[in-house]
Amino acid sequence: MTRILVIEDNRNLATGLRNNLEIEGYQVDVAGDGGSGLALARSAKPDLIILDLMLPGMDGYRVLKTLREEGTDTPVLILSARGEETDKVLGFHLGADDYVAKPFGLLELLARVDALLRRAA
Repeated sequence: MTRILVIEDNRNLATGLRNNLEIEGYQVDVAGDGGSGLALARSAKPDLIILDLMLPGMDGYRVLKTLREEGTDTPVLILSARGEETDKVLGFHLGADDYVAKPFGLLELLARVDALLRRAA
């Protein structure tokens, strides 16, 4: 079963993402801060990571940078309220595979998840 890690500090959003991804047939792990998200990314070996940028403790940019420096090539989709072009460019430079700004359409997000997983397969 395809495993997705959601690193998101907004509990309601994380729960909504988990529920919708599970309906689509994915196994979903959730972390509420950068440090635990990084630890789960290392231990759970997800097939895709959905990553918020504004996280308590360690921000999403640092999580992404650390994963890429460690050689992790897991696809990462940034899901953030930071929608400025400079935020997106930095995310891509650090190794993000896709970037979706909040608020977002659920169907579009699910399509992007599917596309990233298809490309990684």
